[in-house]
Amino acid sequence: MMSIFCRNIRRRTDDVDIIRNFPLFTIVLSLFSGVFCTMLKGKTAKYYTLIYECLLIVLVSFVLWYTYRTGDSFTYTMGEFPAPWGNEIRAGVLEATLALGFLIIIFCSVMGGWKFLVVDVDETKVNLYFTLINLLTAALMAMIWTNDIFTGYVFLEIMTLTSCGLMIVREIGRTTLAAVRYMILNLLGSGLFLLGVVLLYDITGHLLMVPMQENIATMASTYAAMEPVTMSLGILTIGLSIKSGLFPFHFWMPDTYGWSTPTSASILSSIVSKAYIFLLFKIYYRCIGIEIFENLPIRKILFILGILGMIFGSISAIRKTSVNRMVAYSSAAQIGYIYMGIGIGGMMGYTAAMFHILVHAVTKSLLFLTTPRLAEVSGDSLLFKNLQGSAHRAKDAGMVFLLCSLSMVGIPIFAGFSSKLMFALSAAQSDNMKILFLTMSALAISSVLNALYFLRTVIRIYTEGRGGADISAHKLYEEEKGIRGVAYDMEDDKEEETMLSKLEFRIPAAILIGMNLFLGLFSWYTVDLIQKGLEMFP
Repeated sequence: MMSIFCRNIRRRTDDVDIIRNFPLFTIVLSLFSGVFCTMLKGKTAKYYTLIYECLLIVLVSFVLWYTYRTGDSFTYTMGEFPAPWGNEIRAGVLEATLALGFLIIIFCSVMGGWKFLVVDVDETKVNLYFTLINLLTAALMAMIWTNDIFTGYVFLEIMTLTSCGLMIVREIGRTTLAAVRYMILNLLGSGLFLLGVVLLYDITGHLLMVPMQENIATMASTYAAMEPVTMSLGILTIGLSIKSGLFPFHFWMPDTYGWSTPTSASILSSIVSKAYIFLLFKIYYRCIGIEIFENLPIRKILFILGILGMIFGSISAIRKTSVNRMVAYSSAAQIGYIYMGIGIGGMMGYTAAMFHILVHAVTKSLLFLTTPRLAEVSGDSLLFKNLQGSAHRAKDAGMVFLLCSLSMVGIPIFAGFSSKLMFALSAAQSDNMKILFLTMSALAISSVLNALYFLRTVIRIYTEGRGGADISAHKLYEEEKGIRGVAYDMEDDKEEETMLSKLEFRIPAAILIGMNLFLGLFSWYTVDLIQKGLEMFP
C-alpha cells in the first residue's frame, strides 16, 4: 500500500515537473509550425494557426499556474552545459502573464483580420503569411523566456525580419516603402543592440544574464569600472528605443501601422514593440541589477523622453487626417507611458509600466481591427471626412471603437483609467516632488489630448450622414462584396458568409473588450501577478 502511495506521489511530481518544459515547447513548436504552414493551403493554415495558438495559450496557462503556486521562478538549462557556458530559459509569473496576454492577442488578431487578409494578400501567399505569424510567435516567446542576452539578440533579428514580411506581404507601393524604412531603422537598432551586447560580454565575460549581473555587482564600487558598463547600457538602450518607437525615434510608426493589413498592424503595434521594451527591462533588471540601474542617468533620460513622447505623440495624432495614422501616432504616446513608468522606478513604477504593456496591447490591437470595418462602409476610405456616420452603417465596429476610445482617454471602469492611476500612485510614492509634478502634468496633458483626437473621431463616426464619402465608391463596395469573401451567387450563401464574417470580428472583439474591462474593474489581480513576478524576477 505504501509503495502504491509513493508511486502516485512520484507520478504527480513528474506530471508537475513536465510543466518546466512548456516554455521551451512554445518556442520549438512555433518554429516547426512555421515550417508546417508552408505545406498547407491558405485557409487551412489559418485554422491550424488558430488551433495552435490555443494550444500555446493552454501551455502558458499551466506555466503561470505553476510559478504562481510555487511562488518562485524556474530555470531550464539547455543541453549538457550549465551556467555560465550553457544556454538557459527562465520562467516566472511576470513572463507567463505577458506571454499569455500576447498569445491571446495574436489569436484575436488572426481571427479578426481574416476578412481583409484574403483581400490584401495574394491567394498563393496566404500560407506564407501564417508561416511568418508562427515564426514571429517563436521569436516573441524566446525573447520573453530567454535568460541569455545573445539568444535575445538572435530572436530579436528573427522578429525584425518577420515583422517586415508581415508588412510587405500586402504588395502595394506604400507598404513596400514603409517596410524598407522600417527595415533600415530596425537594422540600425539591432546593430546598436549587438554592439552593446559585445561590449558587455567584453566587460563581464558572460552572456547569461545572472552571471553578468554578479560580475557587474562586483565592479559597482569602482566608478571607473562602471563607466564602460554605463556606455554599453546606453548603446543597448538607444538600439531598443529605436526599435520600440520611443520619442524621438517614433516617426516610422504611421506608415508601418497605417499601411499594413489589419492583422499585421494589430500585432506589430500591440506586441512587437512591447517585446523590445520587455527585453530591455530584463537587461536592466537581470544583467545590470535594478539597484545599479536606478542610480544611472539613463533612468532619468528615459523618464524625460517618455513624457515628451506622451505629449508630442498625441499632438502628432491630432494633426492627422486619417484614422489609421491617428491611431498609429497614439502608439508613440502610449510607448511614452511605459518608458515614463520605467523612469519613475521603484516597485510601483515598474508595475505600472508592465501593466500598461498589457493595457495598450489589448486596446490598440482591437483599434486596428476595428478601423478597417468603419472604412469598409465608407467607400474604403480611412479619411475622417469620409467616416461620418460610419458607426451607424457598421454598428458593431462603431461600438467597439467607442469603448476602445474611452479606455484610451482614461474613463473609469476601463483599463486605461487603472493604468493612469497606477502611474500617478507610483509617482506619489517616489518621494520626489519633481517626478510627481512632471508625471501628474504629463498625465493631465496627455489625457486631454487623447480626448481631443479620440472623442473627435467618435463624434464624427456617430454623426448622421455620409460626409465626404465617395458615393460611387460605396456603391461599388456594395456591389462587389464578393471580393471580401462574401458569396453572392445565392442568397443563403451570402447570408451565411456574412454571419461568419461578423462572428470572426465579434468573437475577438468580445474577448479583447472583456480583457480590457477585467484589467479596468479587477486590476488588482493582474497587479498582484506582476508584483509577484517582479519579486522573483532578479
